[in-house]
Amino acid sequence: MQELESAPYLVENIEPSEPRLRIAVVTETWPPEVNGVALTLSRLVRELSERQHTIQLIRPRQQRHETESHRDGWSELLLKGMPIPRYPDLKLGFPSKKSLVQAWSQKRPDIVHIATEGPLGWSALRAARVLRLPVTSDFRTNFQSYSHHYGIGWLQKPIVAYLRKFHNRTLCTMVPTQAMHEQLHRLGFLNLQVVARGVDSHMFTPSKRSLALRSTWQADENTLVLLSVGRLATEKNLDLSVKTYLALKQNKRRVKLVFCGDGPYRSKLQADCPDAIFMGMVTHAQLAVAYASADLFLFTSLTETFGNVTLEALASGTPVLAFDCAAAKEVIEDEHNGWLVAGEDPQAYVLRALAITQKSLGLQQARQHASKSIQKWEWRAIANQVESLFRRVLQGA
Repeated sequence: MQELESAPYLVENIEPSEPRLRIAVVTETWPPEVNGVALTLSRLVRELSERQHTIQLIRPRQQRHETESHRDGWSELLLKGMPIPRYPDLKLGFPSKKSLVQAWSQKRPDIVHIATEGPLGWSALRAARVLRLPVTSDFRTNFQSYSHHYGIGWLQKPIVAYLRKFHNRTLCTMVPTQAMHEQLHRLGFLNLQVVARGVDSHMFTPSKRSLALRSTWQADENTLVLLSVGRLATEKNLDLSVKTYLALKQNKRRVKLVFCGDGPYRSKLQADCPDAIFMGMVTHAQLAVAYASADLFLFTSLTETFGNVTLEALASGTPVLAFDCAAAKEVIEDEHNGWLVAGEDPQAYVLRALAITQKSLGLQQARQHASKSIQKWEWRAIANQVESLFRRVLQGA
C-alpha cells in the first residue's frame, strides 16, 4: 500500500485535435431581415456556434435603440448604417475601419469572414489588413447582373472591377456553385472555393402539407398550386411566373398562383395578375407550410448566385421548374425531382410548364423524389465544409 501511495501519477496532456476558432463574421444583413443572405448566413453561423467556436458578429444596427447581444461564445458589434434605396427595411453599413481596428486590437479573432461587399465589408477588409488578420469572403449576390434590371447596365464593368478587387484581397472566396466558380474565374477572380448553401430538412418537410391552407387559397385536391417565394423585385423575372400561370389557365388547367414575399414589384404583379394570392412576408414556419402545400414551384430568376428557395421547395416535397442555372443546375435532375429549361427562353419555360401539367403522373412521381434528393445539402454537412476551409486557410496564412 505504501508503495502505491509513493508512486508518481502520469497524466497525459491531451490537446484537442481541432482547437476552437475565434471567428469574426461581418455582414450588412441579418435576421429579422428576410433575404437569402441573411437567412443562410445566420444558419451557418448557428452551426459554427454549436461546434463551440467563438463568434463575433459585426453588422449595422437595424433599429435605433437596438442593443448588442453578448453571451458565452457569442458577441455582437453593432455599427451605424443607412437604409438601402428601394429597400428601407435593409441597411447598408457605414465605413467603420477605426472601430474595427480598435475592437480587434482588444479582442483578436483567428479569422475574419466577410459575407457582404458593401462599405462595412470593405472597412473590415482594410482593418484586417492593418492587423494582419486572415480574411475569407462570400460571393452571395449577383450585383453585376442586377445592374441591368435597374437601368444601370453601363455600371457592370465598374461593379465587376470593384468586386474582383475586393475578393482578390481575401485568402479565399466561397462561391455557391461550380458554374459561378467558372464564371468568376474567367473574370479574373482568384482563390475560389465552391461551398453550397444548406437546407433545414427538419423545418422544410412534406409532412407540413396543409389542406387547411390550400382551402384558404380556394384550392382542392384537383387544383394545381403554383408557388413563387422571394423578394418581389424586377430582377427576379416574376413576369414569367405570371405569364406561365396565365398560359396554364388559358389551357383549361385548374390552377392557382401564390406569391410568398414582398417588395417594390408587388403592385405591378397585382395589377397584371389580380387573382393571384399574395401572402406578403411570412415567418419561416408559415413558409414551410406554404412550400409543402404547393404542387409546383416556379423558379424563374436568372440572376441568382444560388437560390436557396430551390432547396427549400425540394425538401418540402415540391418539385421545381427552373432555368438550367445557379442552384437548380446543381440539385435538379430533369424529370426526376423537377424540370430544367435550357437557355433563357421564356417561351420554352411556359411550354415546359404546359407539358408537365398535361398529366398529373409526372408531378406525383417528382414529388415522391423531391425531398430525398437534397440530403447532401443538409446544413451540418455545409458547416463541416466551411469549418475545414477556415482551418486550411489558417494553416496557409
